[in-house]
Amino acid sequence: MIFSSLEHILTHISFSVVSIVISIRLIILLINESAGLYDSSEKGIKTTFVCITGLLVTRWIYSRHLPLSDLYESFIFLSWSLSIICMVPYLKKNINHLSAITAPSVIFTQGFATSGFLTETHQSVILVPALQSHWLMMHVSMMVLGYAALLCGSLLSVALIVITFRKVIRAFEKKNNDSFSFDEIQYMNERNNVLWNISLISSRNYYRSQLIQQLDHWSYRIIGIGFLFLTIGILSGAVWANEAWGSYWNWDPKETWAFITWTIFAIYLHIRTNKNFEGVNSAIVASMGFLIIWICYFGVNLLGIGLHSYGSFTLTSN
Repeated sequence: MIFSSLEHILTHISFSVVSIVISIRLIILLINESAGLYDSSEKGIKTTFVCITGLLVTRWIYSRHLPLSDLYESFIFLSWSLSIICMVPYLKKNINHLSAITAPSVIFTQGFATSGFLTETHQSVILVPALQSHWLMMHVSMMVLGYAALLCGSLLSVALIVITFRKVIRAFEKKNNDSFSFDEIQYMNERNNVLWNISLISSRNYYRSQLIQQLDHWSYRIIGIGFLFLTIGILSGAVWANEAWGSYWNWDPKETWAFITWTIFAIYLHIRTNKNFEGVNSAIVASMGFLIIWICYFGVNLLGIGLHSYGSFTLTSN
């Protein structure tokens, strides 16, 4: 009872804190870049990490196994993994805006885990025979860490695409407006304002270009780490499957989509090494991977079939 109450408190504290952090980050990004707000955001992310860590440790103690046996526990572990990645921008002061992009993933996973949809899995139960193995920690933890890193890297790629296409659209609109009103603009006004406009546009374009480069650079690095975790998770899962079911690969829906996810990001890493495909071209592939990850991690669980059905998603009935 004590452990259950403590788990409930830590869960809602972490959800509340990360909600406040996202609000602060949006204020910093859109309105005012204040050192005080930045420090509050950093403390909030650290508090969230501590709360989720305490939640996992608490559940580990009273369940007597690593809390990765069902969808609820894997969502909590995913939130914990995402919160680690969200703390990286605070270690690198020149990429402090990246947490505003990755932090919403924490509130989404934490919010869904604490919602009523997973109420039936909140209570810890005895592990099913298939999960009573030392491979549980190795396989599932590597897979979830891989999903977390790939999700964050893909989010950065999505942001890169949005910023790039907004830049193209604005340039196109500006070109049309200039051609339409060119004859109506007085030569003297244009000459007086041209230096100011050029300076302002150059400053904005430089900042936007720097941000796009940072998004592309960190997306590539984070996806590379996530791909490594995913590869280790798939290989360890194959060894575990051979011990449990007598076959390294069974083309289970979960296994199939994990292989599809691995293939998509292998393509991304391959084309990203080509200088001609840096930026938007490779980001499009990573953005496709963002959808594929959610299908693999969560979408397959909606079916509730296959050898991984013990992690399936079930709606609670009133």
